[in-house]
Amino acid sequence: MKEKGFKLPALSAESRKILAEQARLCRGDVLKMTTLAGCGHPGGSMSSMEMYVLLWNLANVAPDMVHDLGRDRIIVSHGHTSPGVYSVLGRQGYFAIEDAVAHFRQAGSVFEGHVERTVPGVEWSTGNLGQGLSAACGMALCARFLKKDFQVYVVMGDGEQQKGQIVEAQRFAAKYGLSNITVIVDRNFLQISGDTREVMPMDIEAQYAASGWEVISVEDGNDLDELYAALARAVGETSKPCAIIARTVMSKGVPFMENKEEWHGKALPEADCRKALAILGVEDDIDALKAKRASLVQAAHPEAYLPAIKINAGKARTYPCDKKSDNRGAWGSAIADLAEANKGVDSSPIVVFDCDLASSVRTGDFAKVLPDNFIQAGITEHSSAAMAGAASTQGVLSFWSDFGAFGTDETYNQHRLNDINGSSLKTVITHCGTDVGEDGKTHQCIDYVGTFRNIYGYHVIVPADPNETDRAVRYAATHEGNFVIAMGRSKLAPVAAADGTPFFGGDYEFEYGKAEFICEGADVCIITMGAMVPRAIKVREILAKKGISAAVLNMSSPTATDRGALTKAAKASVVAVYEDHNVRTGLAAVVSEFFCEQGLSACFLRFGVQHYASSGTPDDVLLSLGLDVESVALSIETAFKTAR
Repeated sequence: MKEKGFKLPALSAESRKILAEQARLCRGDVLKMTTLAGCGHPGGSMSSMEMYVLLWNLANVAPDMVHDLGRDRIIVSHGHTSPGVYSVLGRQGYFAIEDAVAHFRQAGSVFEGHVERTVPGVEWSTGNLGQGLSAACGMALCARFLKKDFQVYVVMGDGEQQKGQIVEAQRFAAKYGLSNITVIVDRNFLQISGDTREVMPMDIEAQYAASGWEVISVEDGNDLDELYAALARAVGETSKPCAIIARTVMSKGVPFMENKEEWHGKALPEADCRKALAILGVEDDIDALKAKRASLVQAAHPEAYLPAIKINAGKARTYPCDKKSDNRGAWGSAIADLAEANKGVDSSPIVVFDCDLASSVRTGDFAKVLPDNFIQAGITEHSSAAMAGAASTQGVLSFWSDFGAFGTDETYNQHRLNDINGSSLKTVITHCGTDVGEDGKTHQCIDYVGTFRNIYGYHVIVPADPNETDRAVRYAATHEGNFVIAMGRSKLAPVAAADGTPFFGGDYEFEYGKAEFICEGADVCIITMGAMVPRAIKVREILAKKGISAAVLNMSSPTATDRGALTKAAKASVVAVYEDHNVRTGLAAVVSEFFCEQGLSACFLRFGVQHYASSGTPDDVLLSLGLDVESVALSIETAFKTAR
């Protein structure tokens, strides 16, 4: 169309006619697919329809551009309006519209109940409301790093504006001057429980304005001319992020459905659907679509696309065994090294997101090397986790660093959605386990393994010392996928090999999933990770004085199973798992699960956190939990004598 890009002052009569006709047909598609599925959200799909036909027809997007880094991005935050999205995409040629209509919400179909990134043309999987604007911020920010001039459009519901995460994202967009973001809020005043003004009163315009946005109000958001004029102004005339608040009619186009909240999430019965199709003047081919629905051939869903990135890992550092150093310091030095190694060369951009913790999580040196790539988001963990995840899908290397309690527990849902979206985020969490003892139970993150075991695509690394940390960071940076690197706060002496040299130093290369025997032993095997590795070595030394030979196995990839190492460990008379993690869900759970599945037998002991602990030094906290080296050694000795 001539209006491509919202650059002309108004729609031509010809374009308006084409768009109006598409909106009419798409409303029919929405009704058919929800009725055939017996569920779905027709109401919002129909009220947002003019937004969808304008954006996918006039923005810089097309079926042959879905992987083009220069394309515009269209994010649908109220993902339950998937029928509207699929109908427009299908009629734009991204896929066969009949497939979407016939197989909507059908097991084995890619056309799920909420928009999914594996559907061509969909930029971000949403459904948990309040996520879209954060993802948009991550994408819009990447335009600078990629040196691309693209717009990011975010269509949102009015009910979801009640979410606090949206305010976090609003402030971020204003701070960083993301004028390439345009939000369109479908203001139909209805949500599941009724009128939005009664469910939770809010002044949406004032909320965006207070955060520093340009705000445009549209009296009739179902009028193509009014909506086009607002978009043209937002894209061409504003120097701030812009929010268009568009008044619409739920279920627009079918009078007996209009302005009734029951159609927010309810499909029309078949007879009523046929009546509605007649009102719209849309072909009633429900019977043929029923037959097509019954003939679905299930196929594997495609993987979410990730642009290839190019990163130079640089030269690994080696920390000497005679000097204590903390893992977080090694992480900070490693990310600064990566910044230097990839600065001004033909490498992908590296971006680090921080939530007001740079001095604690040690990202300050990176900020000195690449200040423009250091993104200070303030205390906005929910939005930052989603934003960093979205950025990782845009052709940049995205890191987010935070305390364990915030980067794990507080943002579980954001990590889960990142995983669903096939992101490649590198999350580095410090102050994990009981090693942050003095901060007390609110900050002692004791579920940093168990939490991410629940998320299918995350790789968890708990390095034993600064040397392994350094190499783990470089490994994650050069490998695709979501990684979590978890560490404590205290300074540790690097782990030494039998000859006194750094075990993980020199030419050692980290390999995800590989467990390492730090020490060999015939009687007992202590399986451990992270800050507990040096303590496990001390337990071994105590046992040696008792005539008991103990091996120490460092399992720094606790969610991955090194079958060979664990099978070897099971040959000991006593196998003890030693961790500063919730004993129910961490390393012990992984090891015992493997032993049971393989039919391996040994006297099995679990030493982990049994309850929330109080404030105190790490050693004192472990003592209060019965996890000090003397107590653990005594329990193992007793078990060994009994087993023998």
